[in-house]
Amino acid sequence: MKWNIFFYLCIGLFFIVKCKENKAKSWKEKNIMDMTDADMERLLDQWEEGDDPLEPDEMPEHLRPAPKIDISQIDSSNPDNLLRATKMGRNVMMFVDVRDDLSDNEAENILRLWQGSLQNNHIIAERYPIEAKRAVFMFREGSQAVDGKNFFINQPELERVTLEGQTYYGKNSKEKKIGNNNKKMKADEL
Repeated sequence: MKWNIFFYLCIGLFFIVKCKENKAKSWKEKNIMDMTDADMERLLDQWEEGDDPLEPDEMPEHLRPAPKIDISQIDSSNPDNLLRATKMGRNVMMFVDVRDDLSDNEAENILRLWQGSLQNNHIIAERYPIEAKRAVFMFREGSQAVDGKNFFINQPELERVTLEGQTYYGKNSKEKKIGNNNKKMKADEL
């Protein structure tokens, strides 16, 4: 009777140890098609173990160190200079709206033409249409967004540009920004 209890105890202990080994090795021995996201993450961590750290320009943008800005070298009389310095090497999105009196086809052609004009001036911007008369321009080099904004403002077909929460109106816009009180007025009321 004592031998039977000892025998069952040994078998139980053997199964417990074997199950723990199987659980520890299970994600490594899985077929790649059966792996979960957590298994893939562990595999990636194991793969990158002991690798040299990435260079700052190879890192994803959110992991890159912030650029060092010397405030004393920046002309504070022009806010565009501060925006240029702080957005250097960062992605910046700009919302561009064309005038409402243009047809959808004209608006599409003008937005395409503006993108080509920026690229001809070595300002790389990707255009993503949102609506018929609205698009997002993505600048991979954020310091170029200021030059893009200045280009757009001088275009007669532009209604408004929104960059970093600030709205800028085109020279022929129906809406104008009056003074520093951020009041909007129709062009007819001016």
